[in-house]
Amino acid sequence: MRAMARTIKLAPLREDHIKAIVEIERQSHGCPWSDQSFRNELGHRHACFRVALDGAEVVGYGGLWLIVDEAHVTTVTVKPDRRREGIGRRLVETLLDEARQRGAVCATLEVRAGNEAAIGLYESFGFVRSGVRKGYYPDNQEDALVMWLHDLRT
Repeated sequence: MRAMARTIKLAPLREDHIKAIVEIERQSHGCPWSDQSFRNELGHRHACFRVALDGAEVVGYGGLWLIVDEAHVTTVTVKPDRRREGIGRRLVETLLDEARQRGAVCATLEVRAGNEAAIGLYESFGFVRSGVRKGYYPDNQEDALVMWLHDLRT
């Protein structure tokens, strides 16, 4: 039986998480981040990157960059066979809490226009659709929705 999201532990990214993250990335995205992209997050002083762990197993991850007083969510991904368990929600909630603590007053992200599950998740946190980046994703030229959470302080 799978652990529920409440039993999932969130931890800062460590180098020993990267191999599992790269595999989840490969399974989940048509244009996955590279191993080096994740390694770059390790030393990025304006980044916040969290890994969702079920025991020692990496089941998801998410990151953001802090740019002055804005949080830019760079990625939120859950292992395909662990989706719909609330893990993504926990990751987003944790990232936004961290952004608030670091002084961010708003947040933004891009999401595939066809990813209704992710769009619904972000809308549940108060993100609103604010624009479209045409042909944003290089694997299939899918558009990205630009979403903003204008007041992160509430």
